[in-house]
Amino acid sequence: MKPKEVVEFAKKNGAVMVDMKFMDFPGLWQHFSVPVDELTEAIFEDGLGFDGSSIRGWKSIHTSDMLVVPDASTAVMDPFTQYPTLSLICNVIDPITKENYDRDPRYIAMKAENYLKSTKLADTSFWGPEAEFFILDDVMFDQTSNSGYYFIDSVEGIWNSGREESPNLGYKPRHKEGYFPVPPTDSQEDIRTEMVMEMQKVGIYIERQHHEVATAGQAEIDMRFNSLVACADQLMYFKYIVKNVAKRNGKTATFMPKPLFGDNGSGMHVHQSLWKKDKPLFAGDGYAGLSQMALYYIGGILKHAPALAALTNPTTNSYKRLVPGFEAPVNLAYSGRNRSASIRIPMYSPSPKAKRVEVRFPDPSCNPYMAFAAMLMAGLDGIENKIDPGEPLDKDLYDLGPEELAQVPSMPGSLEDALDNLEADHDFLLKGDVFTKDAIDAWINYKRTKEVDALRLRPHPYEFFLYYDI
Repeated sequence: MKPKEVVEFAKKNGAVMVDMKFMDFPGLWQHFSVPVDELTEAIFEDGLGFDGSSIRGWKSIHTSDMLVVPDASTAVMDPFTQYPTLSLICNVIDPITKENYDRDPRYIAMKAENYLKSTKLADTSFWGPEAEFFILDDVMFDQTSNSGYYFIDSVEGIWNSGREESPNLGYKPRHKEGYFPVPPTDSQEDIRTEMVMEMQKVGIYIERQHHEVATAGQAEIDMRFNSLVACADQLMYFKYIVKNVAKRNGKTATFMPKPLFGDNGSGMHVHQSLWKKDKPLFAGDGYAGLSQMALYYIGGILKHAPALAALTNPTTNSYKRLVPGFEAPVNLAYSGRNRSASIRIPMYSPSPKAKRVEVRFPDPSCNPYMAFAAMLMAGLDGIENKIDPGEPLDKDLYDLGPEELAQVPSMPGSLEDALDNLEADHDFLLKGDVFTKDAIDAWINYKRTKEVDALRLRPHPYEFFLYYDI
């Protein structure tokens, strides 16, 4: 839609409010709302002001004035508000220079798309994330100077098989046995369908939904691929809808990578491909039906994966999932069909249009605008520098012997390690001014001070179990 069409769309749908959504630095949507009378075509040029110093990782208080400028193409009716509300995704603008703000994650993604076109290698990148999440019934957590705990619960949790539920009807998925059982073991078919229906209302094309591997309501809803910025926009609506439908049903949803000990965490496998003039560029006669361009793209991802981790797996909790020897693909190798590799080439369809690479180490805690942009830049660096990905590994990587496994590089073991790698390896992100040095430095500093150090300073409950009687 164009601005004039958005104004007409709002009137047609009886909107009384307009909600302005924009992305903060770590990866959460922020918003404010204005009466629909404020919605004019001029707003799409002039924007609306807000205090940038109150947004995490952004402006200091003496340079805090910022603008949000809505993107007319993102207009939808919000599916959750009591009063009809038009929803718009916005870009962040400096009010003095009238230029986009370099720390605005959506602007970083826009610059990545522009850089791709400038290379002449391709004109479009397509992205298809598979974001896993948990639908839970109860969550409690707290941290004080003298206590710290968390508690999560689900009627599906196998630990509740002996609980008095008046009556307890059983049918709770065992650990690692939640993948595809029919109801009543899968108790969340209807709530996932409700989520799908709300996603369809805002224009997200959904391909399937299902229960995931873990007990306690792990779920996955797959959406069809889209271009980079559009896909990141849709993933933010995806999260918004999952959380709000859960709340509407008296439940809570989390995209935390590892909320549950002893069972699978939540990953986000990201399918990606390059196209030019409506022609798929990753199909060829190489390994697993890939083109040489696709293999070089894989080479770039594998080379820069330790640095990418700071953006694709950006929480301390991410590394409770990325643990060698368990379910997550930490080994930096590629393979056709093999899900134990960190990059897989799906083999479902022989069509060249379906040829893509699936990067399996990211998780849904990431800021999708920055994570997608970073992976694209790594892949393009592989193509531009002809980075050889090495030989594929078609064995089960979890069954490799110690000597053979030692030859396979792996993902960082902690957020601190990932940030160190990003600090040492980020020149590929600076090409085309996609990521600025300021944005990278701010990201590293924010994560170290607000998350790594903050966690390092606090005793862990399990340490009392291990050490109290020393």
